[in-house]
Amino acid sequence: MTPEGALERGASELAIPLAAEAREKLLQYAALLTKWNKTYNLTAIHGTSEIVIQHVLDSLSVLPHLPAGDLLADVGSGSGAPGLPIAIAQPQWHVTLNESNGKKAAFLRQAAIELALPNVAVHEGRAEAWRPARRFDVVISRAFAELAVFIRVCRHLVSPQGWLAAMKGAFPNAELAGVPGDCDCSKVVAIRVPLLDAARHLVLCRARS
Repeated sequence: MTPEGALERGASELAIPLAAEAREKLLQYAALLTKWNKTYNLTAIHGTSEIVIQHVLDSLSVLPHLPAGDLLADVGSGSGAPGLPIAIAQPQWHVTLNESNGKKAAFLRQAAIELALPNVAVHEGRAEAWRPARRFDVVISRAFAELAVFIRVCRHLVSPQGWLAAMKGAFPNAELAGVPGDCDCSKVVAIRVPLLDAARHLVLCRARS
């Protein structure tokens, strides 16, 4: 399947309205990641169509389930998922990509420039040392850390009424058992990613700061 075909089918199955400009930018992001990956080893996924499925559609699949709020941080963003696809699909949101690895942060900055995304900022550095001027409505992570570590490292980034959102594969029973007592992670949503035969779950947590 072509990248264009994968994106078209995926957006349709997810029932996510995408403007023509957003579709073009999502495909440009996949192509840019394919290009940079040859030198910077940003992802283990190879081929633009697979990147559309496993990065773009995987990222977009959480959109219908994210709590309200237009200030989002993607912690440990790496190759830009889920932050960049979310920022492209929701241009009215302000998305900050956090990444401690210099080469990956350089890719994120270049991607934001080449894709002309004025709603994207990049913060290079470790999440636990980050003190943003304004805390976020949603802090999301994808393959960043176990839930207890994610909560410990990132809870100070979330506004008092905000949420921590962890993208996981199979239902994370063991990780949920290790969640600290002052954090509610009872909201776990099963996610279906089009064209991907793999379990996906979104864990939504609220912690007292």
